[in-house]
Amino acid sequence: MNHPKWIEYFSHNKQNRPEPDWNAPVNVSPGVLAPVLRSVEQFRLGDGGGPASLIAYDAEGFRNSTAEMRSIVDLWFLEEAEHARLLGCAVKRFGGRIITSHWSFTAFCVCRRVLGVKFELQVLTLTELVSTAYYRMLRDHSPDGPLAAMCELILRDEAGHVAFQRERIAAAGNPKPGLRGLLWRMQFMLLGYAAGTMLWVNHAPCLKVIGGTRMEFYSEITRQLTRFIRSLRTATKPARIPALWANPSNAQFQSAK
Repeated sequence: MNHPKWIEYFSHNKQNRPEPDWNAPVNVSPGVLAPVLRSVEQFRLGDGGGPASLIAYDAEGFRNSTAEMRSIVDLWFLEEAEHARLLGCAVKRFGGRIITSHWSFTAFCVCRRVLGVKFELQVLTLTELVSTAYYRMLRDHSPDGPLAAMCELILRDEAGHVAFQRERIAAAGNPKPGLRGLLWRMQFMLLGYAAGTMLWVNHAPCLKVIGGTRMEFYSEITRQLTRFIRSLRTATKPARIPALWANPSNAQFQSAK
């Protein structure tokens, strides 16, 4: 991997981040606001609100493989913590509470911890992909301007995270050629749909009340997963980093999303 490139990317991505206008009037009906708030409260916990680090029992072996990788992992999780901050601002805007536990998040962390860092990294990659589907739907159907602006910022970060994970997986030699590669892709897709289904179970009330549908959600999940798999087939070159810090609305960012 080109470690200096990713250190530069994460460092520059801190720039030009317009803060949503959290003090703008809230014009959302109570019937819509309640499920949206519950969803955002829970998502804040999963997106950087818990342990913003690798937590697998053998994670330090990966994190300390090189000094550059340690820096990249730290910068990556700083962005995850920033997502929790933004989501926390949305929770406060809507008069909600900062939750510290949820059964699905507890199960998620247990799996990450006990199944090892290779599995944890794959799970986090899938989380980036299915979260992109969630934030896209929340942004596109948002009943609140600052909430949509928050989703835009987080989607900007997720585009970079997905590009990083693509290059990391390709550098590790995955997917392998032949049957091993086919089995790897199959398990990746299966776990991706499982992660997406868990997200839908927990957040469908929010997405439905703002106008989203199950078909739209799973279509977006399929698009994210299949595009990622296809990109790995041609990953002989390093992943292109979206130049997001210069202009979050540029065409490169739009295509990355």
